[in-house]
Amino acid sequence: MIFVTHQLPVNVDGEPHLDRAAVWAGLLLKANNALPFVPSMTYCEVTERYSDTTFDRDIDFRGARFTERITLEEPHRVTFTRIAGPVLGTITNEIEGAADDLKLRFSFALVVEGVEGGSAEEQEYADSMTGDYLKAVAATLNAMRRIAEEKSAVSA
Repeated sequence: MIFVTHQLPVNVDGEPHLDRAAVWAGLLLKANNALPFVPSMTYCEVTERYSDTTFDRDIDFRGARFTERITLEEPHRVTFTRIAGPVLGTITNEIEGAADDLKLRFSFALVVEGVEGGSAEEQEYADSMTGDYLKAVAATLNAMRRIAEEKSAVSA
């Protein structure tokens, strides 16, 4: 199993300030259409809604098709459970910390189909995939900041 967790500060000098509500709104947008947030994703479509907090989507990520079940736990966590595709498991996006020190944590626990756990092949896949996920963390925050900047420009 591949397990990675990474946390970034939400607010940094020189960037628009985001509160918990803005980060949550960004995670909702990402859950419904991740294309503006995840550079390695080329397709994302919601295929079925079960409730206001649970739905499925199909994605193309790194050239492979996956189905993910999305679970929204307002106001702090979105869980993406891979239920079909060559890499199964869970990915979580969590808002952590106090209002004046918000952080966004991305974690994933994934199993690659046909690859032995703990093998060199699994490690090679993990290393290449980790880079894409870390880029997605930064891209997600940058997209949220861009949205906040656009909103502030419109209301100014």
